Amino acid sequence: MGTPTTRPATLDDVARAAGVSRATASRVLGGYGFASPDARDRVTAAAERLGYVPNTAARALVRGGGVRLVVAVVGRDDTLYDDPYVDRVVSAAARVCAPHGVGVSLEWLSRQVPSDLRRLGEDRSVCGMLLVNTTQPVLDAVPAGLRGRVASIGIGSPTVPSFDVDNAGGAAEVLRHLYARGHRRIAMVTGPRWLTCAERSVTAYRSLMRAAGLPERVVTGDFTAARGGRAALEVLDRWPDTDAIYAASDATALGAIAALRGRGVEVPHDVAVAGFDDIPYAAVSSPALTTATHPVARIATAAATAVLEERHAPPVTAFPSTLVARESA
Repeated sequence: MGTPTTRPATLDDVARAAGVSRATASRVLGGYGFASPDARDRVTAAAERLGYVPNTAARALVRGGGVRLVVAVVGRDDTLYDDPYVDRVVSAAARVCAPHGVGVSLEWLSRQVPSDLRRLGEDRSVCGMLLVNTTQPVLDAVPAGLRGRVASIGIGSPTVPSFDVDNAGGAAEVLRHLYARGHRRIAMVTGPRWLTCAERSVTAYRSLMRAAGLPERVVTGDFTAARGGRAALEVLDRWPDTDAIYAASDATALGAIAALRGRGVEVPHDVAVAGFDDIPYAAVSSPALTTATHPVARIATAAATAVLEERHAPPVTAFPSTLVARESA
């Protein structure tokens, strides 16, 4: 007689032995997400007792589930690869995926994207996707084969859950702070106007200006420092009495400060400047930048976790943004 073979323990075996759900066992063994201390102890003990060895990548290939999570970023051109925001999304997603043997790849999607999405939808190596800078045409083009395995950092749809910052709330906090400091001629430098989620802060700005009976002064930006500098000078040329500029990103705000200084305008004595994101440079700029928080890592972690677990997430998960008051405003 041959020696009987023993089937390797599976994640389901561990979950059953520990008396927890499969998702909880996955979080504990993968080292991501929340689990109670008691659940962690029981899962760890069960895995050791059963000799469980995770091999997510091999199992994914067998069942056709893929071995890489695609971070697909919508933009005008491939300069988005140089965007620190994209770096932070990829880094957070990699931390979620690494314990599962799942890699992360970065793809640029033009705004005319259907063919690119079809290609990714047919790629058996793709286990799921994070859409960044999402637009409605992108959502409409998500292949049926990827539904349930896609999350959006930006706007969502009935089939694609959305994870994003409450940038309207953060913008409102910054603008109220400027108003409380006595500023009444506040201009705004926006993000790209094609980006739907960026328009939320513009809507908040217009609403607050109208409610306070203040003039609206809007200049289009693109989240970059270079455009922020040009936009700040455009503001001064069009409205010389402007006493504050709210920029839709910290990079834009820092570019604005540099350009204002070049023209001999003191910040905040002559014109206050505030941004949005609270990037590390914001605290050490001169003057230190007033801004609002943008928890990019938390957002990307939640989105990647939802995709990996293939769980039904709420249609919209909005992360709060809070004021960080510093010297520039």
